[in-house]
Amino acid sequence: MTDFSSVDERQRTPPPKASASAILTFAGLGAAFGVAACCALPLLLISLGLSTAWLGGIASVAAPIRALLLVFAALALAGGAILLWRQQRHATKCGPNGVCTPLAVRVVTLVGLLIGVMLLIAGYLYV
Repeated sequence: MTDFSSVDERQRTPPPKASASAILTFAGLGAAFGVAACCALPLLLISLGLSTAWLGGIASVAAPIRALLLVFAALALAGGAILLWRQQRHATKCGPNGVCTPLAVRVVTLVGLLIGVMLLIAGYLYV
């Protein structure tokens, strides 16, 4: 007799961890913040009536490595988006008793990704 249960277990992919996508999203968000700190964020915050004096220190540190931050932010945000997509795909297959990433974690990760992408685009355009 052939045992097919071992074949089914090998074909299943483990669910992606929520911490991996959250860490990549947070890293990409931080790098995008550094990219946007010189030009885009001060314009945005001043238009909202907020002080931007504290951004000078961040901008002076991030300016020499701006190109590296752009690449790192793009890669980290893309990795976070791929992991979030895998989590979402796995959550649709998860039954009522299955272990899935909570919806709140996926939503917060999605909002972080969107903010990171907006900061990255703004930092790239307003140089």
